[in-house]
Amino acid sequence: MATASKDTSPLYATYARANLRVKRGEGVWLYTEDGRQFLDFSGGIAVNVLGHAHPHLVEALKAQAETLWHVSNIFQIPGQERLAERLTEATFADKVFFTNSGAEALECAIKTARRYHYVNGRPEAFRLITFEGAFHGRTLATIAAGGQPKYLEGFGPKVEGFDQVPFGDLDAVRAAITDATAGILIEPLQGEGGVRSTSPEFMRALRKLCDEHGILLVLDEVQTGVGRTGRLFAHEHFGITPDIMAVAKGIGGGFPLGACLATEAAAAGMTAGTHGTTYGGNPLAMAVGNAVLDVVLAEGFLEGVREIALQFKQSLQSLAERFPEVIEEARGEGLLLGLKARVPNTSLVAEMREQSMLAAPAGDNVVRLLPPLNVTPDEVREGMERLEAAVANLSGAARKSA
Repeated sequence: MATASKDTSPLYATYARANLRVKRGEGVWLYTEDGRQFLDFSGGIAVNVLGHAHPHLVEALKAQAETLWHVSNIFQIPGQERLAERLTEATFADKVFFTNSGAEALECAIKTARRYHYVNGRPEAFRLITFEGAFHGRTLATIAAGGQPKYLEGFGPKVEGFDQVPFGDLDAVRAAITDATAGILIEPLQGEGGVRSTSPEFMRALRKLCDEHGILLVLDEVQTGVGRTGRLFAHEHFGITPDIMAVAKGIGGGFPLGACLATEAAAAGMTAGTHGTTYGGNPLAMAVGNAVLDVVLAEGFLEGVREIALQFKQSLQSLAERFPEVIEEARGEGLLLGLKARVPNTSLVAEMREQSMLAAPAGDNVVRLLPPLNVTPDEVREGMERLEAAVANLSGAARKSA
């Protein structure tokens, strides 16, 4: 066996972690062990939809922890029934399968799409059309679906069954459809791929293509769902519904939780024994998921998200206009916003950290801004002041080097 130099940490060296040791969080703020306070606009990568230690979520988790943690899915779990009922009432879906993560939700979605055609007499239809720049997770199937070489390298043959086309290219989608096509898998707005939006016309055209060819529209709303774009799910902006949808991140508000949602027809093949999970849908996760919906589905909440998001995006656009040497454009929907930088996005993230503000990098040299959905106008103003200070510092450095 080959040997390597000893790393001082017992952890896998798969993350280039920031030199911050976080001790606790409250709302939009994070506090480190050494006493520093950071404005958190990274949100656990679009996870903490209600910020840190939201009282309602904390109380729900504590109450559940005092009664039952885990029994496995060989028994009925009342919290699952309640959360599934609420999700189906609020969406297109008739059926829900609970998971622990977005990657697991995508695995379930992929299997559901393949199984649908199998039980309907078309076992040859197992391929999904996917898009360049996509990110669907880190399992062998989901890195194959995403198709990015940096995630595929070194893990052996790529899992078969995915045909990738340019993002937003409808002609390429049409050309890729064959008798082996099971469906189309797409993020309504690419998060990791650089906060890249699709057009309503494109999404409607995909829905029409699926209907014409008898294939399934599968949406990855892991990052865009649960209010992140100002609607409960991003596809609502386009006036369409999918056949299958994977969600995670915000649905647990910080607790590991994902779900695969599907229509009755799409899920018909997922019968007893075809899929399973040990921890998925455990009572703790269900308690928190239901608590998240208590807040997000409350009257006026999503309207408030849309209002604050509009103000925030307008401020970001103004910043881009005033500092074009640093920022090329502001993009995104709701509170999934991005700044496409002219400097390395890692430099902007680092400079923001110097201003005690946290953000997340993304593809296409973009910095993502993902505050909690209940962020206040004052907190957005505070964020803009810190962000402008960071951009101004980079602007001054750029001018000196020019």
